[in-house]
Amino acid sequence: MKRVSRKYILKIIDLNIKLYYDMLSEEIKQIKLKDILVIKNPYFISLRDIGTSGALIEHLINDYLLSKEELFLDKLLIDLAISICNYVYGGKKSAAEGIDLEFERDGILYIVTVKSGTNWGNADQIAKMKENFRKAKQRLRTNANKKSVEAINGCCYGRVAKIDKGEYQKIAGQRFWEFISANKELYIEIIEPLGHRAKERNEKFAKAYDKIINIFTQQFLNEFCIDGEINWKKIVQLNSGIEKIKVNI
Repeated sequence: MKRVSRKYILKIIDLNIKLYYDMLSEEIKQIKLKDILVIKNPYFISLRDIGTSGALIEHLINDYLLSKEELFLDKLLIDLAISICNYVYGGKKSAAEGIDLEFERDGILYIVTVKSGTNWGNADQIAKMKENFRKAKQRLRTNANKKSVEAINGCCYGRVAKIDKGEYQKIAGQRFWEFISANKELYIEIIEPLGHRAKERNEKFAKAYDKIINIFTQQFLNEFCIDGEINWKKIVQLNSGIEKIKVNI
């Protein structure tokens, strides 16, 4: 067992942060104003009482990017957890369906499904996870000299009131990061470099973001404003009308 160093944490975070902002930069290049207006709830937008084109465009783009950011942050945390466990315990990506990580510690073979937060699934998704655990246990007990196999649902943040779920254990936050690294302070140690590296990359991303805000604001003024006022009727027609309306965006 090796103790994970700050240098190693920074290396993994740097790699994932780069991928994160590369992804956002590509999203910025690909999105179209029309596509955002079509997928958003126009009634909800109107309730936000946004009176200027620039503010509305910024709101729409931020909402769009937020969904992408949350998905990528989830992946970043999961990849970080797997990389750290690999470094400390020799953990590896599992070949079993629905299992993210396998590693051995203290004579026990652990199979782990990693989620970002604790409130991640509905009843069907949890049932599927249990089924994946059962299949993986059966396979590993056959191929691993009948070692004890334990199933873990690990969550990168949050708290869990009841750990023992019968067929598996659910652990979260500090307890999860300590479980995969043997470092009880790791859950705190990763937050500072994560934020610092994100800030450095964010400064580069800001130029692309500002550019698209300006472009979309000009397009919106041309297509959806009359005498400086937002034409909500045309927005709803574009979003929900039976007949398609032509817009030059």
